[in-house]
Amino acid sequence: MIRTLSVQVRQQGLHDITALVTDLVRAADLAEGLCTLFIQHTSASLLIQENYDPSARRDLERWLNRLVPENDPIYTHTLEGGDDMPAHIKAALTASSLSIPVVDGRLALGTWQGIFLWEHRHQVGRRKIVVHM
Repeated sequence: MIRTLSVQVRQQGLHDITALVTDLVRAADLAEGLCTLFIQHTSASLLIQENYDPSARRDLERWLNRLVPENDPIYTHTLEGGDDMPAHIKAALTASSLSIPVVDGRLALGTWQGIFLWEHRHQVGRRKIVVHM
């Protein structure tokens, strides 16, 4: 089964999509298998990360922003603004797809794991994620 998630994103950062993916797995009525997610964008990515303490997300966001600064004079790809090329670099350093086992009808995530869409631009609209089970 293939579905497409459309996620509204209003700002840069990590956005928890675990519940959306969990609902799709539940609706698929899949006892065992694999849930693969693929984001159809080059300036956003997917991540499995801690979903308990929000400070972990903030620290990751700040670390990546420090690693890949905006408005660096080395960038020539600036047509869409100072966050455009850094967003592409951040997406290249992270993941465009994830695979999560489904066991007993549930995502086999660990206790503190969540699924996140990592938006690397400041302002966007909808992001599309293809979900294959």
